[in-house]
This record gives sequence, C-alpha cells and structure tokens, in this order.
Amino acid sequence: MLTKEQNVIQKEEIYQQIQKLREEANKANVQIKNSIERRNQLNEDVKKAREEIAGLKAERDSINENVKLLKDQRDAIRAQSDPILEKIKAMKEKIAELKKSLPRVSQRDLQEEHDAIEWKISTTSLDLQEEKILIEDVKRLEILLSGYKKIDAQNNKIKVLLNQRKALDEQAGVLHKKLTDLAAKSQEIHSRMIEKVNTMNISKAQADSQHQLYVKTKEEVLPPIYEKMGQFIGQLNNLKASFAKEARDEVQIKIKAKKAVEQATKEKEQAIKEKLGAEARNKLQKGEKLSWNEFQLVMGDEANEDSEAQG
Repeated sequence: MLTKEQNVIQKEEIYQQIQKLREEANKANVQIKNSIERRNQLNEDVKKAREEIAGLKAERDSINENVKLLKDQRDAIRAQSDPILEKIKAMKEKIAELKKSLPRVSQRDLQEEHDAIEWKISTTSLDLQEEKILIEDVKRLEILLSGYKKIDAQNNKIKVLLNQRKALDEQAGVLHKKLTDLAAKSQEIHSRMIEKVNTMNISKAQADSQHQLYVKTKEEVLPPIYEKMGQFIGQLNNLKASFAKEARDEVQIKIKAKKAVEQATKEKEQAIKEKLGAEARNKLQKGEKLSWNEFQLVMGDEANEDSEAQG
C-alpha cells in the first residue's frame, strides 16, 4: 500500500506523462490540420491548372485548325503556279524553235531593211523586173519579221504568265507569313500548356503527399498517443480510487477508535460509579453520614432499580 506522499508523487508523474502526450497529440492535430489545408489548397491549384490547360489547349487547337486551313489555301495557290510554269516552259521551247529558223540578224536590222525597201518602192521609179525583185525581198523580210513577232507574242504571254505567277506567289507568301506567325503562336501556347501540365503534376504529387501524411498521422500517430493517454488516465483513476478508499478506511478506523475510547471511558466511569455507589450504600447501612454526591449515587441506583423493576 502506498503512502499518501507516494500516492501524490506517483499521480504527479502520471500527470506529467499525460501532459506530454497531450502536447504530442496537439502537435499531431496541428499537423493534420496543416496537411488538410495544404492538400486542399494544392487540389484547388490543380483544379485551376486543369481549367487553364483546357483553355490553352482549346486556343492551340483552334489556331492549329487555322494553320491547316491557311496551309491548304497556300498549297492550292502554289498548285496554280505549276501549270503556269509548264506553259512558260512550253513557250520558251517554242521560242527556241522559232529562233532556229531565223537568220543571225537582229529584228531591228530586218525591220530597217524592210522599211528601206518599201520606201524605195514607193518613192522610186522602177522597171517591172526591179520592182518584182524588191517585192520578193519585202515578202522574205516580212516572213522573217513574222517569226520575231511570234517570238514577241510568246514573250508577252510569258510576261503575263510571270505576272500571274508573281501575284500567286505573293498571295501564297502572305498566307505563309500568316500561318508561320500562327504556328509560332501555337508553339508558344503549347509550351505554356506543357509548363502548366508539369506544374499541375508537381502540385498533384504534393497534394497526394500531404494527404498521405494526414492519413498516416491520423491512423498511425494519434491512436498510440490516445491509447497511452487512456492507460495513464486509468492508472490515475486507480490511484485516486485507491487513495479515496484508504481515506475512507482511515476515517472508519478513526471512528471505530473514537467509539472504542468512548466505550472504554463510559465503562470505566460506570465501574467507578458502581464502586462509589456500593461504598455509599455500605456507609448508609452503617448509619454513616453521606455526602451530597454519595447521596445522589445511592438515589440514582435506587431510581435505576425501580425503573428496571417497572420495566
């Protein structure tokens, strides 16, 4: 059985252990609260990131659709250039064939010679033979000049075709510039989207980590603490109950001791009283004089005897 001092010391030690466990439990609960708040914030960040990624993806896909449309338009325009090039090639080949039939004289020289002969025919008096010869020369020169005219016509057509091709190339260039700019913008948006995805994945991993920490603290850290606290509280209650029982027993012992003392005192007083009463009655029988106290004792005994007889 513990002494009162030992009981107090042991209870104080248990109180300290319980307080220590309460501090650990409070610390764990703070950790749980922080983990939940951090997890929820990270999950909110993940949600916002998903929305931003979806917006970026939609914008990127829309731009890519426009890029594809512009590519198709550009390619369609470029496709129109191929027949033009074929025509130009054919015309250049025709010009080359025409040049083969022409003399090594320039068109200008032929034209001057032609004009000079016509002038001579129109301004000079010629006999029939001379005029016939000059007319034949004019016809020959006109045939040669017609070849140059055909070449000029082909060159003019080539110029028209080249202008058409240039206009098409300019249109294709404008479209190519637009799709290049849009493709660069699409790539920039895609890079931002990938960066957002990476950031979201990091936040998601951190949220999962905080959730695992919360679960571990709740399911593995707190239960042993509360279990130990329960054990110490049980020990404390046992000590309190034991102390209370000892206190009650001590009171009962004191009460019993007091009653025993009172009973012993009463019995002792009664014995003395009976002795004195007997002595007083002897004196009375002998005819001796009684004191007032002795007289009261004798009278008291007689009253008691009468009472017992009546009873």
